[in-house]
Amino acid sequence: MAIGYGNRLLFHIPADLKHFKNITMGHAIVMGRKTFESLPKGALPGRKNIVLTHSSVSFPGAETVNSLAQVIDMARASGEEVFFIGGDSVYREVEKYADRLYVTEIDAVAAEADAWFPAIDRGRWIEKSRDSFPADEKNPCPYSFVVYERAAE
Repeated sequence: MAIGYGNRLLFHIPADLKHFKNITMGHAIVMGRKTFESLPKGALPGRKNIVLTHSSVSFPGAETVNSLAQVIDMARASGEEVFFIGGDSVYREVEKYADRLYVTEIDAVAAEADAWFPAIDRGRWIEKSRDSFPADEKNPCPYSFVVYERAAE
């Protein structure tokens, strides 16, 4: 599933941005360096911003960690839901640890893409909910908010 091109989202779906804000507000959000750099106003307010990077650079309004293990230890210690928000290398790395996926599926084909969300293995993930919406004057493509949960092993 294509998710980006040139360090930008493929589609501007205001309802998706609002949904993202609603589910992540008050929680920790973890992202790679490129994803943080793509945020138009820097760190997202109302959330603990964590940048997962191998560099020693600091990011205004964000905590920097150098390994996924650090993030997982922090999440387990807090007992709270942590959201991994990109990019594609972070998604690939964390997928084996995730319990739930919040995915916005957009019913459109991108002209170009250079970042991808890992394929969702339907044997390992169970669709728990789906809310679908048609295109409208603000949202140019049909889209669905889908929640998947890890299947019992």
